[in-house]
Amino acid sequence: MLCGRYEGFDERIRLGLQPREISIGDFVCNGGEVPAMVLIDTVVRYVPGVLGDAESVTEESHSDPGRIEYPQYTRPRVFRGMAVPEVLISGDHEAVARWRREQSAARSRKNSGTK
Repeated sequence: MLCGRYEGFDERIRLGLQPREISIGDFVCNGGEVPAMVLIDTVVRYVPGVLGDAESVTEESHSDPGRIEYPQYTRPRVFRGMAVPEVLISGDHEAVARWRREQSAARSRKNSGTK
């Protein structure tokens, strides 16, 4: 990867090497190093063995266009008066999966502005 700095590269590099140009979004950074790290971090997830569970990439929000991922919770069960939803600690895997789908759909609707 070639990472430009400030204004980018001399045009002759682009014309001579004809590199594949990649953008990670419509914003400006001082250089290409941080976007390069974002690209590497994103792609390396698909290398076998990098993630603890290979199925993890199938549940990412980007795996279904327009979908926002469901809320995430960790420990402790109660933090600053906010509790983890009971369904998530119930042990009922079907109910947890249903809750996640419902939460994802609700967040996606809210984000898209539809009801």
